[in-house]
Amino acid sequence: MQKGSEELKEIIKDDIWGSIKEFLDLGFHIGQGEKSINLTLGLLLLLTVALVATKFLLKWLRYLLTRKMELEDQQKFTSVFKFTNYVIYIVAVLVTLSAAGIDITLVITASAALFVGLGLALQELFKDVLGGIFIIIDKSLQVGDVVEVDGKVGKVFEIKLRTTRAITRDDKVLILPNHKFISDIVYNYTQNHKTTREKVSVGVAYGSDVVLVTQLLEQVAASQKQILKNPKPFVLFDDFGDSALMFSLNFFTNDSFRDPRIKSELRYKINAKFKENNISIPFPQRDVHIIQSKS
Repeated sequence: MQKGSEELKEIIKDDIWGSIKEFLDLGFHIGQGEKSINLTLGLLLLLTVALVATKFLLKWLRYLLTRKMELEDQQKFTSVFKFTNYVIYIVAVLVTLSAAGIDITLVITASAALFVGLGLALQELFKDVLGGIFIIIDKSLQVGDVVEVDGKVGKVFEIKLRTTRAITRDDKVLILPNHKFISDIVYNYTQNHKTTREKVSVGVAYGSDVVLVTQLLEQVAASQKQILKNPKPFVLFDDFGDSALMFSLNFFTNDSFRDPRIKSELRYKINAKFKENNISIPFPQRDVHIIQSKS
């Protein structure tokens, strides 16, 4: 019985496993010793299994990271994972070549220099992509938000992995690199809520009835459709200016993107109201005194 068991082990070891090993060792064998190159079926099979396993692992990681995102946001990560796939494939091929006995030192050295050069050249691109990933993950910016960047105001209509696009108040498309949203100061008018407070400033002549001025400004605010009734608009007596008493009409609106048009309409109405009630809006004046020297 023991003898039969040993014979079976010998058969498996010599015949079956030996045949499999011979099959896996088929391939290109160049040279001998340490400088030999052996590119075999077993090595290629191991490479294939490693690549397939890596692909499924990346798919699982992608699902894990993006499962709570909307479909549109998930699709934005396609290019990132494709780039990761390419990097892993290149690493796997280099490892396979090294295992086959091919000296890849020169290839790695050249690749390192190449990647350093590309890294410096594409530094801004990487910053933009990183900014896009942060924006999508933490929802710090969304389509429909009104933002101000570098003094330019726009309503966001598209967020991509590298750039964000917004329409300006004069109907021009503003293309913003995503790194600006993580490195620069950005004003988001609608991040917390859609309502914003705006104001229109006006000066009246010294000696004007300030109570009447306040009432007229409140009437103008009440007649404007885009101004919210709650919170209620209010008037502030801001300052004693050089040539005028300075007032500001403060109001709330849920359409801050059209803010310049609302303010323009208010100024038309304020000007008309002041004319009706004999309230003058002064212009800057200077008194010039000429002193003649005695000869």
